[in-house]
Amino acid sequence: MAADTTQLQSYQSQYHSELYEHVLPFWLKHSIDPLHGGFFNNLDRDGKVYDTKKHMWLQGRQVWMMSHIHNDLHGPGGESEYLKAAKAGATFLRNHARVADNPRRVYFSLHRDGSPHFLQRKMFSECFYVMAMAEYARATGDEGAREEANELFEAVMDYAKDPSLLGRPVYPASTPTIDLAVPMILLNLVDELNGPGGSGHEDICEWCVGQIRKHVRPELKLVLECVGADGNPVDTPEGRLINPGHAIEAGWFLMNYGKRKGDASLIKMALEMIDWSFDFGWDKEHGGIYYFLDREGYSPIQLEWSMKLWWPHCEALVAFIMAYEETGDSQYLEKFRTVHDYSFEHFSDKKHGEWFGYLDRMGNVTHRFKGGPYKGCFHVPRALFLVEKTLGSILGAGKK
Repeated sequence: MAADTTQLQSYQSQYHSELYEHVLPFWLKHSIDPLHGGFFNNLDRDGKVYDTKKHMWLQGRQVWMMSHIHNDLHGPGGESEYLKAAKAGATFLRNHARVADNPRRVYFSLHRDGSPHFLQRKMFSECFYVMAMAEYARATGDEGAREEANELFEAVMDYAKDPSLLGRPVYPASTPTIDLAVPMILLNLVDELNGPGGSGHEDICEWCVGQIRKHVRPELKLVLECVGADGNPVDTPEGRLINPGHAIEAGWFLMNYGKRKGDASLIKMALEMIDWSFDFGWDKEHGGIYYFLDREGYSPIQLEWSMKLWWPHCEALVAFIMAYEETGDSQYLEKFRTVHDYSFEHFSDKKHGEWFGYLDRMGNVTHRFKGGPYKGCFHVPRALFLVEKTLGSILGAGKK
């Protein structure tokens, strides 16, 4: 069933209202630390701070989000409440987040005052520091922030090519593997560095596409989270792991790149990634997208495998509305509706704003907080923003 203009306009209005009246105000009101700067990200249902530690990848994501909203509403320069928040986060990051004796590393978490708490042997804090500085530089014209983004991006690429630089030991008997998370985030990171209409780092983009392609298995109609370094499946719990949300997110990252390149084959692969992952990952009994699955039907070793998390649903909303815009195929609008109905019924909190993050398999809230070590001001507002913008583009083009 195709959508009429009134229905699409209704969705657009709902996403605008959810973003600017219920989600962003929650973070503006509760997350900004007036004493030390930066953001509190451990927030209870009503916004009360239950832990003052600050997680750097979430700080970076929130600086990016606030800068991005400012740039969309006001353009570079000028002032807004969003840019004021972004400055509070960016200043805290620049003062405290990078490791003093190794500025190519970014802490995972800090104490409230900026003193170190924990350093992870992963590169994602660095990735979101780069995203934050790139978008913040566009908002403010701060060339120092732009230079920091480019400088740390070089370190990120070194870590992607040689994870041992992060301090991870490599044992002779271990099977070399690659994870989908690395090339997918780097493909998106290049987009953020380039900015709207920009281009560059094409060699890195092509490397990312080649790595992503190793995870896409047409013979299985699945996207594997972890494969051997040669791209072949690995028969271990890690090698059989399906992470539907990650694969769907990687799919729309790849679709964006394919559209920019005018490459129909990449767009086709992206649509297959999204379709296969949703079809395999949707819980046909209780609704919602599983967190983890095993491709052979074994019980996943992750104890939270059957839970329904906020972020895979956010990524599916973005992926399906973009797929509908790209193809005009009503099946994508139907899938969008399915995810939309589930998400707004189960995750959206009409009383206090923002979204719950964690549900059990039946769709009951298991964790009442709105922010924690892995949930911040990112997936929900980004999805609401992108869906609203894409609906506006569809309506502007007169596509039904």
